[in-house]
Amino acid sequence: MKVLVTGGAGFIGSNLCERLLADPTIEQVRVIDDLSTGFAENLSGLGVEFHEASILDVGALERASSGCDAIVHLAALGSVPRSIENPMATHDANATGTLNVLQAARRVGNAHVVLASSSSVYGANPRLPKSEDMLCQPMSPYAVTKLATEQYAMAFAKVYDLPVLPFRFFNVYGPKQRAGHVYAAVIPVFVDAAVRGVPLPVNGDGQQSRDFTYVGTVVDVLATAVTAQVTGGPTNLAFGSRTSLLDLIALIEQGIGRSVEVEHRPARTGDVPHSQADNSVLRGLFPSLDPVPLEEGVRATIAWMEQTLQV
Repeated sequence: MKVLVTGGAGFIGSNLCERLLADPTIEQVRVIDDLSTGFAENLSGLGVEFHEASILDVGALERASSGCDAIVHLAALGSVPRSIENPMATHDANATGTLNVLQAARRVGNAHVVLASSSSVYGANPRLPKSEDMLCQPMSPYAVTKLATEQYAMAFAKVYDLPVLPFRFFNVYGPKQRAGHVYAAVIPVFVDAAVRGVPLPVNGDGQQSRDFTYVGTVVDVLATAVTAQVTGGPTNLAFGSRTSLLDLIALIEQGIGRSVEVEHRPARTGDVPHSQADNSVLRGLFPSLDPVPLEEGVRATIAWMEQTLQV
């Protein structure tokens, strides 16, 4: 089996490439990534076929996908704040980019497409836990583009019989997820600050909660979806946990063995106060899943960050 990973030089993508290459049923892994948010060194030594290009470059995407049996579509411009600042760039990368990927899958004979959507699609709908049959009420341009991603996939499944499986990611974290930029996710920001001994920046009062999912668990699900050719509708990829930012900070303190200082900042526009997945659909598709506990995942993330920062 030959697999193309879009955005494969990124955090989740590079972890997935490593996981796929460990599978004897995978003959080749290709990556297309323009390195706008990914890093070539994430793929160093992995033995992937790397195409440095954007998924908005239809010709490059066609060359990268030629002969592939499956495409895992992770390429995107993430971040709610970035989408608020530049909604058109987010739309181009996430909505138009997805359309290009789906068209590429059709051109190579209806390759199986596994896609990354986001829990942000639930938006202003306050019901917890979030289940796939809920009304989606996006609160940011980013969330709108992720809803477009999965809806394009479902339309292609209906109209062109394209085999697809869109996953709604919930706050994925772990090794290779970097801090040090304005759009960084909360766990790398917190762990980076804790390891360096500087105050942890908390937007709002810290009571907001998230369903954090370790990247190792996520890539196991993605790899299984590819090799078993699992198809379906939008599916939450999280396990029903709910952890406040203040509780997360306590876990980080346990992991580094000392207390940390917290700096409270104004709440961010477009942020959802609480997020928690109903994982019944996921469990139905992948009944043998054994997710990595948050405490273990945080420890692994701290270890990676300490090594990266050489603290």
